[in-house]
This record gives sequence, C-alpha cells and structure tokens, in this order.
Amino acid sequence: MSATFLFSFVIVYFLLLLGVAWYTSRNSNNDSFFIGNRNSNWMLVSFGMIGTSLSGVTFVSVPGTVGANGFGYFQVVMGYFIGYFVVAYVLLPLYYRLNLTSIYNYLQQRFGYTAYKTGALFFIISRVLGATARLYLVINVLQLFILNNMHIPFWLTAFVILLMILLYTFEGGVKTIVFTDTLQTTFMLTGLVVCVIYIMNNLNLSFTGTVHSLTEKGYTKIINTDVKSAGFFSKANYWRHVYYYWYDRA
Repeated sequence: MSATFLFSFVIVYFLLLLGVAWYTSRNSNNDSFFIGNRNSNWMLVSFGMIGTSLSGVTFVSVPGTVGANGFGYFQVVMGYFIGYFVVAYVLLPLYYRLNLTSIYNYLQQRFGYTAYKTGALFFIISRVLGATARLYLVINVLQLFILNNMHIPFWLTAFVILLMILLYTFEGGVKTIVFTDTLQTTFMLTGLVVCVIYIMNNLNLSFTGTVHSLTEKGYTKIINTDVKSAGFFSKANYWRHVYYYWYDRA
C-alpha cells in the first residue's frame, strides 16, 4: 500500500472523530461535558472500555512480549476482567450513592482536602507521563511507516494529532469520549482480526494449524510455574500494573 493511501485512512478517522464530537456536543452543558448527563448507554461504555485498556502500544509491544515470554501477558487481561467486576459492584454503587464524579471527591469527603489534592496530583503526573510515552510511540510508528515517505516532519505530525485530540475532547467531553472509545474499540478489534487473517493466509495456515504451531513453540503458555525463571517474579509487575490501572480509572 502507498503512503498516501494509508494516510487517507488516518485523515478519514480524525474527520469521523470530529463529526462525532460535533454531533454529541449539541445542546451540551457542564453535566454533559463532565459526566455525560449520567445517562450514557451502558453497552457503549462497556464496549468502549475494551478500547481504553488497549492502545497503539499494545499492538506494537505485546507481540514482541509474547514472542519472548509466551502468552503470560494474558494474566493482565484476566486482571482487567476481575477489575471490571470490582468497579461495577464496589466503586460505581459508591459513586452513585454519594453523588460523586470521581474517586478524588471521595478522598476529599473521607480524608480531607490534602488527600484530594495529593491523589489528583499523582493521577495527573502518571497520566501525563503514560499518555506521553504511548502517544510518542504511536506517532513515531505513523511517522516511520507513512509520513516520512511524504516528507512531513515529526513535529508537525505531533502538533496536528495533539490539536485534533484537543478539539474533539474539548468539544464534547465525556459524552464524546464514550462514542469515540466505541469507535476506537471497533477499529482496533477489526484491525486485529484483519491482521490475523492476513498473516495466516500468507503463512498458508488454517486456524487449527496456527494454534498447533503456536503451541509447539510455547507461545500459548499463560501461567509460568518455574520459580527459577527470570520471568516468574515479573508477573508481580503485571498485577501491580492492574492495580494502578484501576486506581487511576477510579
């Protein structure tokens, strides 16, 4: 595929995001921006949450992790699944009962203003650092595979993407994010299926043949029971990541 053809997909996607932002921001107010008027469709929110637990980094780094250490990363996914139930049955009922918008309001009510500010500060720092690293990697991939061939400088790519993100988020707030997360999840999962089918076809493998080849090479191994291996204790880092992920989400 040519760089121009691939770039057209990026342009269409961002135009679609701006269209969604415009549509969802009509007659919006503060409640729409910050809490989506408390009437977001639960199916869209649930489906969109799958996309928020993924990112461009997932598609770039996880295949390498699986190639090196097997499918141990799936333990993170299991942690997410458990975390969803904790959020749904512990945190959300608490938020609705106390009429809260975030965990930081709860910290203020329970522990005081200092806890509220401290928690919010750590969240902002972690989100800025994490989002910056993920965005840099994704923009870099976009630059290397598409935009370098079109002689577009990196700084311009980063500036335009940040501007587009700011525009569609500022325009519609949480209500917009619910729909854009749904779009993101749809495109990510569709892209994943297309990639898997494309790779299988090029390797002349059926689904069963693919699973058999992966099993033979040890890529399907999820649980590492060898306490002497270097990767055994690193699983603790996965669960620690899950804990902080859900703390930040709350």
